[in-house]
Amino acid sequence: MKVTLWGTRGTLPAMGPETARYGGNTASVEVRGSDGTLLVLDAGTGIRRLGMSLEPGLRRVDILLSHLHLDHVQGLGVFGPLFQPETEVYIWGPPSLTSDLRSRLSRYLSPPLFPVRIRDLPCQIVLNDAPRTFSVGEFEVESALVLHPGLTLGYRIREGRACMAYMPDHEPALGMRQFPGEPEWTSGYDIAAGVDLLIHDSQYTDAEYGERVGWGHSSLPQAVALARSAGARRLVMFHHDPSHGDALLDSMAGEAREAAPDGPEIDVGREGATYDLPA
Repeated sequence: MKVTLWGTRGTLPAMGPETARYGGNTASVEVRGSDGTLLVLDAGTGIRRLGMSLEPGLRRVDILLSHLHLDHVQGLGVFGPLFQPETEVYIWGPPSLTSDLRSRLSRYLSPPLFPVRIRDLPCQIVLNDAPRTFSVGEFEVESALVLHPGLTLGYRIREGRACMAYMPDHEPALGMRQFPGEPEWTSGYDIAAGVDLLIHDSQYTDAEYGERVGWGHSSLPQAVALARSAGARRLVMFHHDPSHGDALLDSMAGEAREAAPDGPEIDVGREGATYDLPA
């Protein structure tokens, strides 16, 4: 399993010299299986460059949306495979009791917000509510609702013995007097348990979080605490605040490593970074 980060920013793109090292595109992650199966996690602005990197004549791609906030779907309409007639594009997203995934995505992918409607895309497109467990090629995928405003999924992806988890927008400490608490009462614990790689919301410093409780995001110390409790081996900081430049992200990561010298390994999510997880 090969994991590549194409967008690591949260809320909105933040391009400029102060974010050049870790990147300013919003959330999008490529996951490749050993047999070539392609998963795309979220469709923020990073998905544009991901699409440009793909081989011509791609037969199938599966996009797993964690939720439908704009920073996670705003790049969908410029994803190259959507305009290739020979490509099957499967889009999976959080289920709703009131409207299907096509209806919800069409609120954005239609005039006046976007010039092309979903029904007019030349690719072979299939939209599905993500079930609790499903298979895509060699991948076994689990999804679960996690704490974030609106319907939001975390994903756990396994290929052989390799396992990763993706929770880009997540506030598991909300309403807890002591965090982390018992596993059965901790949002996202089962998704993160024992994974080789955990890509997790780390948007705030401790001081910032105190002023933003209930906004749906974690402080970096909370993300580290969840990773340690769940036994994740490596934590990738994700959903960087648009006001956080490279220097501040370095400082946050350094303090977190000093506070947790016995693990997990902590990386600042960087556009272009790749992780190879042997199956």
